[in-house]
Amino acid sequence: MGDNPSRSVNATAGDLGVTSNGHAQGAGSGMSPSSYEPPLGGGGALPKKTRFSMETGFRGLSTAAGSMVLVIIVAIAVFLVSKAVPALQDNTANFLTEKTWFPNDAEPVFGIAALAFGTLLSSVIALVIAVPIALAIALFLSHYAPKRLATPLGFVIDLLAAVPSVVFGLWGRDVLQQPVREFSVWLNHYFGWLPIFGGEGPFGQSIMLGGLVLAIMVLPIVTSLSREVFQQTPGMNEEAALALGATRWEMIRTAVLPYGKPGVIAAVMLGLGRALGETIALALTLGITFNISFNLIQNGGNSIAANIANTFGEANSTGRGALIASGLVLFAITLVVNMTARAIIYRRREFRDSAA
Repeated sequence: MGDNPSRSVNATAGDLGVTSNGHAQGAGSGMSPSSYEPPLGGGGALPKKTRFSMETGFRGLSTAAGSMVLVIIVAIAVFLVSKAVPALQDNTANFLTEKTWFPNDAEPVFGIAALAFGTLLSSVIALVIAVPIALAIALFLSHYAPKRLATPLGFVIDLLAAVPSVVFGLWGRDVLQQPVREFSVWLNHYFGWLPIFGGEGPFGQSIMLGGLVLAIMVLPIVTSLSREVFQQTPGMNEEAALALGATRWEMIRTAVLPYGKPGVIAAVMLGLGRALGETIALALTLGITFNISFNLIQNGGNSIAANIANTFGEANSTGRGALIASGLVLFAITLVVNMTARAIIYRRREFRDSAA
């Protein structure tokens, strides 16, 4: 029995210890604390944290990149405000309510009312036309079309977002203008009693034409985002609806659409932000007037971005300041729209990763 180490209870420390010669020894009877080393595999085996690592560097780089976006936005806002203030001080009218635009006169008179109205009206018309078509395409690609058809068709729709806006503007002016004019004459003949289709003409370069071109431009954005949202619907929800006897449309209406509602709203608002800032396409398709009218088919209409493109070349110092002031208003509107879209996305935990 001498081969086995004997154990004894240390009366002072209350624990067991084993001496180097195999005999038990109390933790406080003979072994100094400085000579004790923790066994390998415990906390003492963990490597010390280095001052700099790849993870730390990547975290710092990501933080700096995110902060740079905020710095750029603030810098843009400061630039717009600094350039717009002198022109606003020279303005002899209320900038927010005046409809005329004469910033180059000896006594400048200009306002944003008609331009902001045209910008919002054309964008709303674009969404009214584009959103139903975009949702139908997104549902077809995500739940109806076979994969060998959905994949290339999705690529083709995404390619629309890469077409320059000047191409859409030229196409709308040279190809769509005549059909829109004929359709406007038909609407005026049969529905002229409605204010939106009234007037004596001419027709063609109207808010309807501009809104139609904008609808084609925002279509790929709304379609792509909506398709991604619909594809994220949990399969168990869809299978449960089908197992209960629902048709495919009933499954979409009860499982897919409620789940994807926040994402669809965010996609629509991002499309709205795209339409609000469009410049060349509207400059080539609108009749360029400074009035507030809900008539959709008569020549006229204008927007903030189109007005900047059309009048910047002939503007003096006050005129350029006035255009920058209108750009500040558009910047604020677009910023609010995009922030609202982001807030809607973050309302649902399921979309946080895809929105980051």
